[in-house]
Amino acid sequence: MPPTAFDVVVAGGGGVGSAAAFHLARRGAKVLALDRHAPPHDRGSSHGHSRIIRLAYYEHPDYVPLLRRAWELWAELETSSGEALYTATGLLQVGPPDGEVIRGVLTSAREHGLDVERLTPEEARRRFPGLSVPEGLAAVYERQAGALAVERCVAAHLKLSGAELRREEVRSWRPEGGGVRVDTDRGSYAAGALVLTPGPWAPGLLPELPLAVRRKGQFWFGPAPAELSAAGGCPAFLYELPGGVYYGIPAHGGAGLKAAEHTGGAAAQPDTDARAEDPAERRRVEGFLADCLPALPRTPERFAPCFYTLTPDQHFVLDRHPACPRVVYAAGLSGHGFKFTPVLGEALAELALDGKTRRPVAFLSAGRF
Repeated sequence: MPPTAFDVVVAGGGGVGSAAAFHLARRGAKVLALDRHAPPHDRGSSHGHSRIIRLAYYEHPDYVPLLRRAWELWAELETSSGEALYTATGLLQVGPPDGEVIRGVLTSAREHGLDVERLTPEEARRRFPGLSVPEGLAAVYERQAGALAVERCVAAHLKLSGAELRREEVRSWRPEGGGVRVDTDRGSYAAGALVLTPGPWAPGLLPELPLAVRRKGQFWFGPAPAELSAAGGCPAFLYELPGGVYYGIPAHGGAGLKAAEHTGGAAAQPDTDARAEDPAERRRVEGFLADCLPALPRTPERFAPCFYTLTPDQHFVLDRHPACPRVVYAAGLSGHGFKFTPVLGEALAELALDGKTRRPVAFLSAGRF
């Protein structure tokens, strides 16, 4: 296959890659999107029916301005695509009063003037009867939070981008002239710039970054009683407990209640990892449900693996490649990045086309490593 010229090649068509392709094409760039599978697919990190979106970010208050922009972009995408991408559920977060989650939520709320309500365990149980809050823990409720339809979001970004999408594995890249040469298992492409958004395949394309890939199990349980459905008023939830951090999304959109462990996970590779569930992981999730969602049937009706690409500090990396200024990337989203994908895609598009971005992403630079 002879070399083909594009303004920008996007390597990886998942959450961030699809958003980058969309924002690049909106700027008038000729875009080629490459993915070893056919997105939206279930082999990486951007699948599993739903993802929580929230604003009072316990991980760090610096994420909040990015989240505000992400909310705007999700609303625009929903309008432009005509797809229902967001379900309002609210979010209940539970943990020790001085723990990472509660302390972080309240810090973000205070610094950015966010609407977060504190609840005692009794108040939380009374308002959300399907959820049990152990004594001694604190609870905070964020009304604005909800769930994103992950596969629909990826598909909407790709469809509206109009980008050429090819199912090819990116093997390598190198600077060439004033741009970049990208080699795949099927051909070679010349481009003015390259956007790397490889998800759990990042260690192979960005070996200089300190990344670790772990497999996580996503479980769906049902039929869920009314008090554990979005229609019945159940919020999304996240619990910081002595045995780990667990989260869930109420039954909605034809799927049962989703629950998973945010902590833990075994080292894995997305191309070689077995797709079967881990019995020990399932037991931990079922144990959490027995304690905190006692009315829920605890035999999963569905399971799907998902991959976290973790940085040492579990914050994202978004930067320009030190070996080539025409290569920009986002990696290491560490299991909490999907909600940010439209604003990360926007920032990558600006970096690739303008050499700078308006978005406050300096705190995500690889220089911190």
